[in-house]
Amino acid sequence: MRFMMLMIPKGYETAPPDVKLDPERVKSMMAYNEALQEAGVLLALDGLHPPSMGARVSFEGGKPLVTDGPFAEAKEVLGGYWMINVASRDEAIAWAKRCPASEDEVIEIRQVQEMADFDPEVQAAAARLPDLQAAVRRD
Repeated sequence: MRFMMLMIPKGYETAPPDVKLDPERVKSMMAYNEALQEAGVLLALDGLHPPSMGARVSFEGGKPLVTDGPFAEAKEVLGGYWMINVASRDEAIAWAKRCPASEDEVIEIRQVQEMADFDPEVQAAAARLPDLQAAVRRD
């Protein structure tokens, strides 16, 4: 089962574009990342720049509207993610509990949808999805 662990750091929604990271926190997070890799469960991971450097595209009225960050209505934003492959939701939770997160951070755990999770009609509509995923993994 694949799970995405989403890091939600409180206050990141108002962080400036040039936000500075604490090298000691980065070191502890790297040790955690390496433990995920050594256990053979890590598929991908990345940190994200703050919303002040981002944009949102909404589709109210069916037309795209671009809003540059920061976003006034944001209460929680993503700071980064890990994609892991584990045997169960409980195992994903166990890995999240090992993260050296601060008291101002939350990790949300979400299971990735697999084709087998859908009824046959949806599977037929998305039949080319495995081809697209394989092409992305080769790049």
